[in-house]
Amino acid sequence: MTEHATPESPIDAAPFTSTSGITTPDAAAGTAEFATAHHGTAPVATPDAARTLPRGFKALSVPDLVTIGVFTAIYFVLVAVCTFASAIVFAGFGSILLPALCALAAGCVYMLLVARLGRFGGITVMGLVMGLFFLVSGHFILAFLANIVCALAADLIAAAGKYRSKAGILASYVVFSYGLTGPILPLWFMKDAYVAALEAKGKDASYIDGVFAQVNAGSFWLAMAAILVCALIGGWFGQRMCAKHFAKAGII
Repeated sequence: MTEHATPESPIDAAPFTSTSGITTPDAAAGTAEFATAHHGTAPVATPDAARTLPRGFKALSVPDLVTIGVFTAIYFVLVAVCTFASAIVFAGFGSILLPALCALAAGCVYMLLVARLGRFGGITVMGLVMGLFFLVSGHFILAFLANIVCALAADLIAAAGKYRSKAGILASYVVFSYGLTGPILPLWFMKDAYVAALEAKGKDASYIDGVFAQVNAGSFWLAMAAILVCALIGGWFGQRMCAKHFAKAGII
């Protein structure tokens, strides 16, 4: 009986076959040729991270971490300076108005970090470092939680605008600035625990009375409003400085 040759199907005629799911060089070449013949262009391979992560959400590199560390250190120094200044300038309101003073002074540092990094993680790490500092220095855990929650929220707000929206970045700075309320919120919401902590440190009744002399509903809303106003001013000033001076100097 004579066997008749049958025409090869397109699959049989392809320059590769695979039954194991492993792509060979011939398989890749065949795929590219097929795509070129039918669509005019060969497929472009992309890394898995590029396919799965949206813009701005990329893994931080070692240079990124160094940049974050530098700006976090500068921010920490500014907070320390503001702590001493608020105690002198604002007297009894020193601790209550400290977050607002820091928000006014640190706008440039925040805006420079966002401009230099331009990706998710930098703001969060800065807030995490500050929260850990407050935690290990004897503050309530609320000080840590406020910093990390506000920093994460600020990072997400900035990421929503791909770290390019001026309004979005300014809004993120306002939210970030509220993280420094962590050390003072117990004055209003954890008074008994705060008093017990002061007594454990050997503080007398007159000192404790002085700490709580200005703690009331009015001072709470004053502190919150002051942070909002000072963060808007400090953030706006930071953006102006970045645009007028730092960009021209090649810093960003």
